Formats: sequence, C-alpha cells, structure tokens
Amino acid sequence: MLNIDGQIKILLIEDEEYDVRRVKNTIRPFEDKIKINEVVSNGKAALEILNNRRGEFDLVIMDFQIAGGLMGEELIVKIKEIDSSLQIIVITKMTINLSDYDFASNLLKAGAYWYCTKYPGDIEEFIYQPTDFVISIFNAYQKRLLERESSKSHHKLRISVENILKQREIIGESPVMLKLKEAILKYSQNNVTTLVRGASGTGKELVAYNIHYKSERKFENFIVINCGSIPNELVESELFGYEKGSFTGADKRKPGLFEVANKGTIFLDEVTELPFSAQVKLLRVIQDGEIEKIGRTEKIRVDVRIIAATNRNIEEEVRHKNFREDLYYRLNVLPIFVPELKQRKLDIPLFVDYFLTQESREMGKDKPLINSEAMSFLIHYGWPGNVRELKNIVQRILFIDEEIITEAHVKMAVSLFDSPLIIESKEVFSLQNDGRIIPLREIEKEFRAKYFTFVRNNSESDTEAAKKLGLAPPNYYRMAKELGLK
Repeated sequence: MLNIDGQIKILLIEDEEYDVRRVKNTIRPFEDKIKINEVVSNGKAALEILNNRRGEFDLVIMDFQIAGGLMGEELIVKIKEIDSSLQIIVITKMTINLSDYDFASNLLKAGAYWYCTKYPGDIEEFIYQPTDFVISIFNAYQKRLLERESSKSHHKLRISVENILKQREIIGESPVMLKLKEAILKYSQNNVTTLVRGASGTGKELVAYNIHYKSERKFENFIVINCGSIPNELVESELFGYEKGSFTGADKRKPGLFEVANKGTIFLDEVTELPFSAQVKLLRVIQDGEIEKIGRTEKIRVDVRIIAATNRNIEEEVRHKNFREDLYYRLNVLPIFVPELKQRKLDIPLFVDYFLTQESREMGKDKPLINSEAMSFLIHYGWPGNVRELKNIVQRILFIDEEIITEAHVKMAVSLFDSPLIIESKEVFSLQNDGRIIPLREIEKEFRAKYFTFVRNNSESDTEAAKKLGLAPPNYYRMAKELGLK
C-alpha cells in the first residue's frame, strides 16, 4: 500500500501538446495521488517557476529535447541547484539504444532519477512503458521524502556542532594563539594521530574538541577519557571492552570506548598514565586498526582518530622507561603545543571579558566593569594555573558583587589561590557577609573547591593532585566534577 500524504505535485516540461496529452493520459488513473500543477514548454521558464515557487513541486518530468536551447543534462543540473531533493524523470523521443549506458550514465550523473522513451509511435494515448513510468513517479516521490528528512537531520547535526564549537571557542588573537588556531584547522583536515602538549590548565581538551568538530568526523562520536582517572586493573576493559563470561562478574558484553568511538575520535588525556599492558594494546590499535577484546579470540577492526594529550615531559617518561618509545613515536606524528597563559598576555583581556560575560549570565548577575588598574594586575600576574585559574578567579570576582572591580578586589580573589586556608574579612567570601547565615554544606563545598584548586594548581597532573589529597583517581574526578571544577 502506497503511503502518499496528499498529492504528488509535478512540474511538466514539454514543448509538444501531443506529448503533454500522453503524459496526462498515463497518470489519469492515479489523479487522486498524482497532479500536474504546471506545464511549461522551455527550460528557462521552468527554472523561473521553480525559483519563484520553491517547495511547491515534488517532481519534475521533462522532455530531454525541448525548445529554447536549455535542455538535457544542463537543465537537470540547474534544477538540482535550486532544490537538490527535487526528483527528475526524463522522457525522450530520441532514437536510442536502450543499452546505451553512456546516455543513461550522463543523465544519472547530472541528477536524473529515471528516464524512459516516448516511442514507439503507435502508442497514441500513453507514454511508452506506462507501468514503469507511474511506478517511477511513486518511487521518486518516496526518495524525495527520504532526502528531505535526511537534510533536516543533517541540518540539526550541523546546528549542534556549531553550538558545541561556540561553547568551546578558542579565545585569543595573540601571535601564538593565531598560530595555534591555524594548526588546529590544518590538523582537522586529516586523520593522523595527534599529540597535544601543554601545561595543566592551558586548554588541551579544548584543542581536541576543536580538531574533532572541525573535521569530517564531526557528526560521529567524540569520546573523552582521562587515562589517570581509571584504576590500572580496569583500563583495558574500559578502553577495549570484554565479552560476556570472559571473567567472574562479566554477566554481559561490554563495548570498549574504542568501539564506541568507531568512525569518530577518541581523546586520551594524560596518556602517560596508561599502564604498560594498555600501552601495548594502544600501539596495536594505531598500527593495525584493530582492538583485542577480553574474552574474544578474533580482533575487531575500528576506524578511530586518536588525539592524545599530556602535561608531562613525555621524552623524560620515555627515558625513564615509564612510557614505550615506539608508542611515543606513533602518538607524536602531529604534535601541537598549547602555550601557557603568561606567553599570551595580550589575550588576557579577551579571556576576562569572555568569562565575565559567560559567568554573569549563568549566575543571573549584571556584568561588572573592571578598571584599568585591575586589568593591569591581571595582565602582569604570573598565572601558574593558566586559563583554568583565570576562570576560577573571575568566578570569585563575581561573588564580590560590585559594579566596578578594582585592583584590590582582584588581589583578594587571587589571594584565595596563594593562601586558600586563610579566610580574612576582606576576602571574596566572608562569614559576616550581609549578616546571612550560610548553611554548613555550602561552606564546606566552597572550602573544598578552594583547596582542590590550590592543590591542582601546585601539581603536575590531576593524578598527582589526587595522590596529594589522598584520594583514588576515580573519587578525585567525581568530587572535582561535583565542585564544578571539571
């Protein structure tokens, strides 16, 4: 049963009345489902109608040879430029061999859906091959519906990608940042393994997001994993998965993150934290495009773009036998360096304005002004915690709740990082603030956020910060996320 909503609306391009009549006679038994809305005798008139009445037609039925000069493949191409989902059926009186594949191939390449001949001439009332002709109309209509739905889906995906890129915009116009943006765009145009390097808090994950969502893989999965946040004994099962029954407790099949990322990109943050056994398997993925799943004898092929990141001196890790040398060379095909904030001080006013706008909106506050002395202090500050520290300081500045931010306000915000355990009356946070009694839970959360930030800014990696805090990496990441630090 054909599922046709309303009528299939057709534009007929035909310059002989006799053939117009034959087309109409052929589709007359189906006039409740098929309707010729307009008949024109030349290509130029057809294009004008399609331009002016977009969306009114579902199909174009056209004679291959018509008056006016614009005809055949040239006309098909121009119709498709107006609406790529419009389906085109070509009818021709040309004396051609039905096995003339060049003729058929040229029509299809131009964008035609189907074609048939008008001859033989003894069929006076109908188009030749009338059954095929009618069936092709219904099939072409269904193809148009599918293409329009696909176009809508792709449009939604494009909007989603644009929103992601907007939320993860690379801020900065300094020479080093312009060079970084150029490298991101260049690296996004290929699938080569990339190693992102830079100090903690510089925005390495942000770089990975931009490489993926500016690449041809942008509509596929982007999987982020911090290699230091997974206990060593679980790394292989997380990355490569396992089969049901492969060990005690494996009551169902688990796809690894490389399977989930198939056709897309996987970002391995803190890659130097991987245990040696996982390093070996990662090397095989890069070399052979195959993963070894626990409990499975056959390897699984995957197509994954790998982006790795580290804030450590990876060459030192190789020299100290903590990281495989062969894996290092495989990862370091396209290195990209993210500069520290102190190397791009020209961008600090841009960062401050961006974070003030973003955080003010989220907090429901009016965006304050920062006077020149305060901005000068921010520009000349050392920024050991890089962009992450700058964002946290901006958040604390907003808690001051002043219309104009002075140098004194900024220094108070910065002092939280220098002496996180000292709470003075002039700090951003005060127990006597407006006389309001703050619940203990909120006090504890803010204290934890300050202390977590202090420890992280004085550690080489999140793994080291977790050790200093006496926390297992998974618990550290869970708590950091709860505090809004991840």
